[in-house]
Amino acid sequence: MDGKLSKRLLESLSTAVLLCDTDLVLQYINPAAESLLAVSLQRTRGLHLNQIMVDLDEGSSVNAFQESVRSGHPFTKREAHIRVGLRELVVDYSVSLMQAPSTETQILIEVQPRDRLLRIAREEAMLASHQATRKLVRGVAHEIKNPLGGIRGAAQLLARELNSAELQEYTGIIIGEADRLRMLADRMLGSRRLPKPVSTNIHECIERVVALLSAEAGDAVTITRDYDPSLPDIQVDPDQLIQAFLNIGGNALQALQENQDQLSPTLYFRTRPVRQFTIGARRHRVVLRIDIGDNGPGIPADIRSSIFYPMVSGRANGSGLGLAIAQDIIHSYHGLIECESKPGETVFSIYLPLEG
Repeated sequence: MDGKLSKRLLESLSTAVLLCDTDLVLQYINPAAESLLAVSLQRTRGLHLNQIMVDLDEGSSVNAFQESVRSGHPFTKREAHIRVGLRELVVDYSVSLMQAPSTETQILIEVQPRDRLLRIAREEAMLASHQATRKLVRGVAHEIKNPLGGIRGAAQLLARELNSAELQEYTGIIIGEADRLRMLADRMLGSRRLPKPVSTNIHECIERVVALLSAEAGDAVTITRDYDPSLPDIQVDPDQLIQAFLNIGGNALQALQENQDQLSPTLYFRTRPVRQFTIGARRHRVVLRIDIGDNGPGIPADIRSSIFYPMVSGRANGSGLGLAIAQDIIHSYHGLIECESKPGETVFSIYLPLEG
């Protein structure tokens, strides 16, 4: 195979390919590597590999690659966390030696990004889990509501037959608790009103939520907005979106209010378009992203992976239904909610397809 054909093949690959000498000085990267590393071939030629790509799991890519040179054996690492510039990526990479009698030994590195595949797999698992959980919760809610009517009716009939005020107080407790359980079951079942999609400006929905949260927060919490005015209208039921945003923003506001040591508590709303984005198994040309974030204490690590499940709450008096209802609303529009949280920063990102 001649050199021109080899170069054309390398430049056509979707896999990032890097070529180094045995001192790990870069000699060539193909266009896929330029895209992944966000650098050009001219800038990388002559640089040490560690200046471009650092394996965070190893602390350095150098030792593992030098060991490959010493032993002469290729190796592959799966789901490695690497740092490229200011970014952290999850990749699979393979290292092998290229040896020929007439040329110096070179190191061939093949890098395949895994971030998108891992995110798709995580989203598909979350969507399937959420659907199964919602079916289970709705089934349980129906089973709770069925006997509650009988219990409440029996307590009312018993109260009419009792002459003692003290005993009627007990039947009042039964009726009150039955009503409370019925309201909880209704919330678990969700709204029975059919959605009424209309052409909606997403910023009008957010402004309504901001007005409600501002009235509750007063001057104690700063609420900021960062909108992209170029975003088009979408076909949704505005009342449903307001409910979803209010559930998420209300949780953030309560977390800020409960954290007495918080300096300059801030809640923010941000909108942006995102192109070529995958939700579940479907790739969308453009999606609308709404970020609702705060600088509070963050979500406890032990519940971080299950916050969208019903009845899971980080607060003693929380019902654990707000985020589950919000996720259910966004799913009904083929969208998705993701959460990233650490002490000092929690961001809920809502993705809504713009097409159709």
